[in-house]
Amino acid sequence: MATISLDSLDLAALLCSRVCHDVISPVGAIVNGLEVLEDDSDASMRDFALDLIQKSARQASARLQFARLAFGAAGSAGASIDLGDAEQVARGLFLDDKISFSWSSPRLLFPKNRVKLLLNLVMIATTAIPRGGSIAVTVTGDAETCAFTIVSKGLNARIPAHSEALLAGSSETGTVDAHGIQIFYAGMVARASNMNIAFSIEGDEVTIRAETV
Repeated sequence: MATISLDSLDLAALLCSRVCHDVISPVGAIVNGLEVLEDDSDASMRDFALDLIQKSARQASARLQFARLAFGAAGSAGASIDLGDAEQVARGLFLDDKISFSWSSPRLLFPKNRVKLLLNLVMIATTAIPRGGSIAVTVTGDAETCAFTIVSKGLNARIPAHSEALLAGSSETGTVDAHGIQIFYAGMVARASNMNIAFSIEGDEVTIRAETV
């Protein structure tokens, strides 16, 4: 394995690509719904379009709020973020009922990078169950010493490809693309947070565990 060499401009570009990938689908659905409203006078189609626009707008808003905490500089004026705020934006990702979601954690202020790590791991957990299922998040400990356990359960559950290498900052080619950038970034945030991450799988369950070093 070769160490990934990525300058700040490339990192920013790949993360922006990742965020845009998540938002473009609901935004496109809003545009489609507006076109139906403009071109179709059928009452049932207009109701369908309005429902699509409302649902997609909520989804786009939820994904942007999530990205603001998971990738952005939200809360940069202080060093901590409320875990309750993290739970709220995480729940917003699961509005479509494809994945059921549960969250168990104390209502505490955690260091910003640890909250960013937790949210990135939640998003990575969704890729472990491509056909849907359930995700359970458990946070234990306090701001100084803590552990995150995220269990994804579903048909054809799998550990995301090349996870261990990307978390360690390496790959076979020494490069990373938009598909792998989230796990690579999670590894960066984990090192900045003084936390270790491990993946395990048993049957149809994938567990992601992060704990203070």
